Amino acid sequence: MAQRGRPREFDRDAALARAMEIFWAKGYEGASMADLTGAMGINAPSLYAAFGSKAELFTEAVEVYRTKIGTDIWGALPEAATVREGFANFLKETALAYTHDDQPHGCLIVLGALHGEPGSEAACALLRRQRLENVTQLRERLERGVREGELPASVDCQQVAEFYATVQHGMSITARDGATVEALMKTADAAMAAWDALTSHAA
Repeated sequence: MAQRGRPREFDRDAALARAMEIFWAKGYEGASMADLTGAMGINAPSLYAAFGSKAELFTEAVEVYRTKIGTDIWGALPEAATVREGFANFLKETALAYTHDDQPHGCLIVLGALHGEPGSEAACALLRRQRLENVTQLRERLERGVREGELPASVDCQQVAEFYATVQHGMSITARDGATVEALMKTADAAMAAWDALTSHAA
């Protein structure tokens, strides 16, 4: 009797990357187990054995997204010579990242779980925390601008950070709706036109 070949080794990282793309395209609630197992090339028992649950799989997928997708967006903040340039580049990189032809448009962190339906509470809370962390990164760059004398001490750094985070969230939604990179660049330019008014004095 012929020996069976050895089973193909499960590539966990590759399967996780494919799950991330499904969650990115369909959201936590919209991604069915059939969608996930089909994309990952495994059956449901194998998914549960490797990742524990759909919620735990989502948590790992979000971490992959956070560390590997759109890194140019957040790298633009500390790398720029000035805080204004950093925010301008942040929005421009957002426009580029959200409209790549080879990946879902928009942002998983913004679009992945918004409705809070029963069973999705943990996913919603996870993305809410990540969005708040993003605001913190923006605020900290503004506070650095204050310390370095580029911005006046009277600037409400939290409010300015929340404004630009909200602009980015809107860009994610319009990108998913089909907005072009050119349209998003115009949004970025319009948001930066408000910079002087936002940062010249306390709100």
